[in-house]
Amino acid sequence: MGADTAPSRKMPIGWLAMDKLRLHGFNNLTKSLSFNIYDICYARTREQKKAYVAYLDEVFNADRLTQILTEVSEIIGAHILNIARQDYEPEGASVTILIAEEAAYDGPVPDAVVGHLDKSHITVHTYPEFHPDDGISTFRADIDVSTCGRISPLRALDHLIRSFESDVVSMDYRVRGFTRDVDGVKHFIDHEINSIQDYIPDDIGNRYQMIDVNVLAERIFHTKMRLTELSLDDYLFAERAADLSEAEAETLTERIEGEVMEIFYGRNFPDE
Repeated sequence: MGADTAPSRKMPIGWLAMDKLRLHGFNNLTKSLSFNIYDICYARTREQKKAYVAYLDEVFNADRLTQILTEVSEIIGAHILNIARQDYEPEGASVTILIAEEAAYDGPVPDAVVGHLDKSHITVHTYPEFHPDDGISTFRADIDVSTCGRISPLRALDHLIRSFESDVVSMDYRVRGFTRDVDGVKHFIDHEINSIQDYIPDDIGNRYQMIDVNVLAERIFHTKMRLTELSLDDYLFAERAADLSEAEAETLTERIEGEVMEIFYGRNFPDE
């Protein structure tokens, strides 16, 4: 199979201009982008944790997420047929609506937005999370954009990254199926791509460490990103770094950096 795991720092090339391929009927290729973001915060007290969840509920409520998805649809050139959206209280019995194999938990319930496109769809779910005995809180948003035909979700990648401004981003892109040209020849992809990073602007790429795991022969592309420079004030909720002791600020910085690294690499690092 052969996976490329070396970090890639390419100049962004945007949506590559190519000669139009004359097809027989509809373009049957399916292009899917899974876009997962993680935002980390330190909320010391239970009241601060509740305030943090309430803040996220306000900033990324169903109306705001609908706006982001509508903008994504416009960018990729999709026609919206229907939008279903619902806000939930951050805690409560509605947790049972989650589609997951894990048991229900006592915590915030996701907000969900689903946009139905012509032969395509966009979904977004948000997951505020915190531990009752630990100050670290994490906000996760999962966005899936699946399109059929000539339009591609990669066109909206820049907009999605800027809309959430996250600490860690994990992206998967895959092209499935095939389409035929007028001569009956199968085409398993209709655009050039070596890495998702090809579609990330340089000003964003300069702020993140990026790692690829790509299987080009199967048209599977995976890119992970993490911020390389962390400022403690960006992670404190209802507090300022200047009000902390030097020792406490150093400890919190190490904890936050550790949280970012564990999410980025997808594994726990034992305390030394």
